[in-house]
Amino acid sequence: MQMGGRNNRRRFFKQGAMAAGTAALGTLLARGGMPVFAADDEDRRPLTRGDIAILRFLAAAEEIESDLWLQYTELGGVQDSELPATSGNALYTNALTILDGDMPQYIHDNTDDEFSHVRFLNNYLAAKGAEPVDLSRFANIPGSTATGSSGKPRLTNLTKLTIDTSFWSRYRSITNPDFDRNAQFVQAVPSLSVGQHTAIPRSDDDVAGSSVSDDPATSISTHLQAIAFTAGFHFAFIEQGGTSLYATMAQKVSSLEVLRIVLSIGGSEIMHFQTWQDKAGNALPLTDTDPINRSTVTFADLTKAQGETDPESLKGDTLQANLIMPEPAHFLDPSLGAVAIIRPSSVANSGAVAAVRALTADGLFVGQPDRTFFSFLMQLAEAADAARRQL
Repeated sequence: MQMGGRNNRRRFFKQGAMAAGTAALGTLLARGGMPVFAADDEDRRPLTRGDIAILRFLAAAEEIESDLWLQYTELGGVQDSELPATSGNALYTNALTILDGDMPQYIHDNTDDEFSHVRFLNNYLAAKGAEPVDLSRFANIPGSTATGSSGKPRLTNLTKLTIDTSFWSRYRSITNPDFDRNAQFVQAVPSLSVGQHTAIPRSDDDVAGSSVSDDPATSISTHLQAIAFTAGFHFAFIEQGGTSLYATMAQKVSSLEVLRIVLSIGGSEIMHFQTWQDKAGNALPLTDTDPINRSTVTFADLTKAQGETDPESLKGDTLQANLIMPEPAHFLDPSLGAVAIIRPSSVANSGAVAAVRALTADGLFVGQPDRTFFSFLMQLAEAADAARRQL
C-alpha cells in the first residue's frame, strides 16, 4: 500500500507537471514565440560578477582576433560585402593557395566568425545591463602598406611574430600539459619560435618578383611563400589558444545560459583550429631570410614526417601532417586510459591570464605605444580567472 501510494503520488505530480508545461507552451506560442533569452527561471537569474567578467574578457579576446583576422582578410581573403572589403592582394592570396585552394574563403569565413563573436558578446552584455568591451582606442600600431591593406592603425602586429608551433606535437601526443606543465613538445617549425617573422606583406617590396599563375609554387617567390606559410601556422596558433580558453572558462561560469554561450562559441573555435592545422601541414620545404627582421625560417615537408607510433609511448615527437584529429591523451587520471580531448583545459594551467601572456609572447602587440592597454587587458584577464562557479 505504501509503495503504491508513492507511485500514485509520483504519477499525479508527473502528469500535472506535463499538463502545466503543455498549457504554458501553448500560451507562449499564442503570444508569438519563445522568450528572447533562456526559457526557464534557472537561466533567467541575474548573472554573477564572475559570469560578466568571463564574458567581458572573451569579448576583448575576440576583438583582438577580429583585428588580426581582418588584416589577413584584407590581403588574402575573399573580398565581398560581408566584411570591410579592399582590393585584396592577388600575389599574397596566390601564395596562400599553395596551402589550399580554398584558403581565401576560409580566411574570410574565420574573420566573419570572429566579428560575429564580438558583436554577440557585447550585445549580450549590454542586454544584461553590463558594460561591453571596446578596445578600438588602442588601435595604434601601424599596419601594412602593401596593395590591399586599408592602411589604418591596428590593435595587433602581424609583422614581428614569434610563433610557438608546439601545438602541433601537443595534439599528437599522449602527454597532457594539464599533468606536466613543464612537458616539452616538439616545434613543428622550430625557426618560427625564435626571432621575429612577418605573416603578411609589409609593403609591395615583399611581393616583388612574384606573379599570379595556376602554379603558385613556381610563380611565387621563396620570400613570399615563407610569409604565407608563416601565416598558415599563425592561424592555427591563434585558434588553438581560443580552443583551450573557452574550455577553461566554461568550468567557471554559474549561469546555464552563459555556459551555453561559452560552449557554443568555443565549439566554433575548435572547428577553426582543426581547419588551420590541416592546411599548415601543406607548407613546402624552403628556407628564407627576412631582409628586415633579419630572421631565417625553414619549413620542412611535414607530409614526410614521422608517423604514428604506439599511443602509450608517444612523447610529443610525432609530426605527421595529416593527423588533424586530436590523438588520445591522458585526462583526469592516467589510470583511466587515453582519450581524445582539448588540451590544456585545467583551470590551474590555462585561462585568461595565460592567454594574454601567450598573445604577448607571440609578438602581436609589438609597437603598442599605449601602456594602459596591457594593464586594462590584464585586469580583464585577472577578473575572468578569479570567477568561481556558484550553484
